[in-house]
Amino acid sequence: MTVSFRITPCLWFDTNAEEAARFYVSVFPGSEITAITHYGEAGHEVHQMEAGSVLTVEFTLSGQPFTAMNGGPQFVFNEAISLVVNCETQAEVDFYWEKLTQGGDPEAQQCGWLKDKFGVSWQVVPVELNKLISSADRGRSERAMTALLQMKKLDINKLRSAADNTS
Repeated sequence: MTVSFRITPCLWFDTNAEEAARFYVSVFPGSEITAITHYGEAGHEVHQMEAGSVLTVEFTLSGQPFTAMNGGPQFVFNEAISLVVNCETQAEVDFYWEKLTQGGDPEAQQCGWLKDKFGVSWQVVPVELNKLISSADRGRSERAMTALLQMKKLDINKLRSAADNTS
């Protein structure tokens, strides 16, 4: 097998890597689980996982490869790393926001960030956002940034309106 991606994110779960991977591939079109490996007896004194339980799940989300690993409770997800979902339309923003917040942190963070039911942080953003906040017109970019900082789920029309509001 030829590896076409040099870098593959690996997500460390306690024991629910397969459940998480199945959830993620159900959310993103063109996604699939490509391989599952299991713990054996070897190394049990180190990993303490039951032989036959899932070790890793390889999957793709819209063509991007990922690995999910059941590594135990030593490490948990935090906001220092997030996965960004770039959306072309408000309908996409709404769809991914709705799916990824199901069972997750009921208090979504600002600026399009959310935490899913597995503790993974995501940012659901319109692709237009960067253009709005990096406008050469400093006033326009400041207005867009001000609007962004007041939102949890991002609203493209409100971001545009704020950026274009010169009154």
